[in-house]
Amino acid sequence: MRSTTDLPVLPTIEACDLAALFAPNAVAIIGASDDTRKYGNWIAVQALKGGIPVHLVNRSKSTVLGRPAVPSVASIGSPVELAVIAVPASGFEDAVDDALAGGAKAIVGISAGLGEAGGEGLLLQERITAKIRAAGARLLGPNCLGVLDHSSSLMLASNEFPVGNIGVISQSGNLALELATLLVDHGLGVSRFASLGNQADLDAADLIDAFVKHDGTAAIAVYCEDFRDGRRFAKAAQRAAEAGKPVVLLTVGATDASVRNAKSHTGAMVSSGIVVEAACRASGIEQVASPAQMAHLLQALVRSRVPAGARTAVFADGGGQASVASDSAAEQGLDVVEFGTALQSAIAAELPPTAAVSNPVDVAGGGEQDIMCFQRVLGHLAASDDVDATLMSGYFGGYGSYGPELAAREVEAARRMAAETATAGGTVLVQTMNWQSAAASALRDGGIPVYRGIEEAAWALGRLARRRAEPATGIPALPSPALPVEDTGYYASRQLLAGAGIPFVGAAEVSSETQLLAAAATLRYPLVLKALGDEHKSDRGGVILNIADEAALLAAWGDVDARLAPPSCSIEEMADLSGAVELLVGVRRDPRFGPLVLVGLGGVFAEILRDVRCALGPVTAAQAKGMLLSLRGAALLTGARGRTPVDIDAAADIVARLSAVAAAHPEIAEIECNPVAATPAGAVALDARIVLD
Repeated sequence: MRSTTDLPVLPTIEACDLAALFAPNAVAIIGASDDTRKYGNWIAVQALKGGIPVHLVNRSKSTVLGRPAVPSVASIGSPVELAVIAVPASGFEDAVDDALAGGAKAIVGISAGLGEAGGEGLLLQERITAKIRAAGARLLGPNCLGVLDHSSSLMLASNEFPVGNIGVISQSGNLALELATLLVDHGLGVSRFASLGNQADLDAADLIDAFVKHDGTAAIAVYCEDFRDGRRFAKAAQRAAEAGKPVVLLTVGATDASVRNAKSHTGAMVSSGIVVEAACRASGIEQVASPAQMAHLLQALVRSRVPAGARTAVFADGGGQASVASDSAAEQGLDVVEFGTALQSAIAAELPPTAAVSNPVDVAGGGEQDIMCFQRVLGHLAASDDVDATLMSGYFGGYGSYGPELAAREVEAARRMAAETATAGGTVLVQTMNWQSAAASALRDGGIPVYRGIEEAAWALGRLARRRAEPATGIPALPSPALPVEDTGYYASRQLLAGAGIPFVGAAEVSSETQLLAAAATLRYPLVLKALGDEHKSDRGGVILNIADEAALLAAWGDVDARLAPPSCSIEEMADLSGAVELLVGVRRDPRFGPLVLVGLGGVFAEILRDVRCALGPVTAAQAKGMLLSLRGAALLTGARGRTPVDIDAAADIVARLSAVAAAHPEIAEIECNPVAATPAGAVALDARIVLD
């Protein structure tokens, strides 16, 4: 894997709003074609549907698609700000030279066979990219599907996209097309679309920043396999969230199979799933697992509000659907609390005597008798201090099939429900079997998300509630690098960490029996003897515990020397582990996202239990404490079954100090203390390991 430090150094260019890419004065399509099997044809056909002047460039034909063509961009006679290049890789550089000569400030590279091919193709791509940047222009792609902006009538993608307010940035053309289809099901569409391709110049972070400035974009959907500078990507997403334009991310890399596919299909380098999850938590990115989840969540984000809490009212027009909706809500961590007496009485006054009003609410035939009961009940729920959000489920939207008068009343009820919800600032999500009805459309138009399935609606509401309960922690700044670490031996590692304030037990390194006895005289029994030079010393019997006296020490020395012949040993005081919980504390440097801090249950069970929490480093002591308390085994730390609680603050301080060391030493690939013993009286590191990059 090439790290960010391996990427070519490109000429510096000032950040801009990419106006030449999304709203150019004119477009030149280099490689425009009559051949319906070629991208040059597909792009040209779509471009001519837009509202921006289009010049068709073909070296050998005077007409393309029945329109005049020119042999070069330079021959057009006036500057053209945007050029789209759809020629074979062998002609890409000549096409770029022509575009720059014709005044292009932005270039979209449709051409494939460059960076993703590796070798000479990658070197060619890097040289061309440097040339474009030196000319003060920007490159999207190459190996991309195109670009589109409905607000400027720019149509430079191979396919049409429905109009809406979702910005789409994708490294996969087909996934972007699938998402667009799914958005239509929710009454949504696309404001802008940009295909990332190889990200030779413009990357996902650049495009997110450009989408944030776009008035027509309300939320940003990203499919990305290679984040290049991951922290820069996360910071751009954080800026988007702060601007009220949340980023929803779909990526790959959670399994070996997806990593293999990404490398063979796109040539992208996939960041590991656990690192991306940590970046998402830090920046407020909403990560999803499929295009369908992306569409479901986008609808909730652009139409609804984040609820103040998890207390959820379930409101249905059928007992079965009320029960299923309640279970679905509970599965998403939502709290279907019983209403107070006052709210129950208010709801009961709007419904038949047989209605259930304690939560969930079942109108029990009230809809057929008076369709406006939905509006009135929802009004009570929105106004109540007992409710943070409402999940509505059932048949609403289907009553209109009983007659035109009821149909009109049902649509009117939907409009009032949406208007009153907006006025009250409430959070309402609706699931109905009649999700494509006129009433459902009225709800959506008024800002209430409507779903076909209850699982989808409950999941989306759960994600909204989580945004309040688990706010973004922010992207931590990296310190200036310290003097590089050169010696990564056990004792050098201990010395580095002890200098940073991490406590260790008393110890000494010895390589002879004479040194062993001299060191033991300065320490307190019981002692521990560790064979050095072996990362898995405990598995190989290289750690001898509970050495009670000098005779036992000499026996342990002879045994370890005979079996393992280590270059040296560490003799250490035995920490008092009564009431202790062993923790794994470590930092791994990701080539894209930088230091990643890991905490979990440690010792010999670290790899077995895999109860780990991660965050972008460095972390504060407060953040480290939150990580420890979020472990599945956190009850061991806080005093489960009558145990005395350990000093979590002391353990968190070790995590924070270790993360600060790792952040200041970019040459360190991995640094670890496993275990750290957290006791009721404090915390102490029992081991140290450093691996250089």
